[in-house]
Amino acid sequence: MKSDLLNALLNSPMLPELLQEGQQVFAREQKLRAKFYADVTPEHKWEFIQGEVIMHSPALNRHLMAAQHLYNLLNAHTATYRCGKVRIEKAMTTFPRNDFEPDVTFFGLAKAALINPDTLRFPIPDLIVEVLSPSTEARDRGIKFQDYQLHGVGEYWIIDPVAETVELYRLTDDGYPPTSAQKDGLLSSDVVPSFEIPVRAIFDEAENLAALRGILGGA
Repeated sequence: MKSDLLNALLNSPMLPELLQEGQQVFAREQKLRAKFYADVTPEHKWEFIQGEVIMHSPALNRHLMAAQHLYNLLNAHTATYRCGKVRIEKAMTTFPRNDFEPDVTFFGLAKAALINPDTLRFPIPDLIVEVLSPSTEARDRGIKFQDYQLHGVGEYWIIDPVAETVELYRLTDDGYPPTSAQKDGLLSSDVVPSFEIPVRAIFDEAENLAALRGILGGA
């Protein structure tokens, strides 16, 4: 995917002009990004995307519950089997051009070792989960989808709290191949060792508790 973009650039007679313009745009963005880092506070959910500061609105309860349910399961599994770290919402993950605060993130052992109590800017996660909302869906399926696959996020889960479905994208050499939305059945992760949960455990409290007991009872 990267080579296709590079080849298109190299084959253009406008290569010098495009490079110069790109460097100017990126330089301006870096100045704005430095100010973003200086201004950002832990009290708000802010992201820096393509030179723009995005401040998020409060989320609906169905959004919060889906994120919390999945976090509970991931965190219990990860803590029980000591296979990494899980964070929810305001963990700012730093990509080469952008800074995102995904709904749920998982860091395997190698990246978890880089995280300490004073970490404010987290490394690129091994798994990212975004819960859709009307104001974020275009970015979740657009620039975030592109950035996550280009920079090595091993799995990207998109949760639709209205349709109560999950799309699980696994990274390959060609990026994230198309996948189907799951409404039931099991979700099995290739990134989080041995992590498998029912889809319904993300949306139904009783199913979530049952799955949580299964994780804790199987330790």
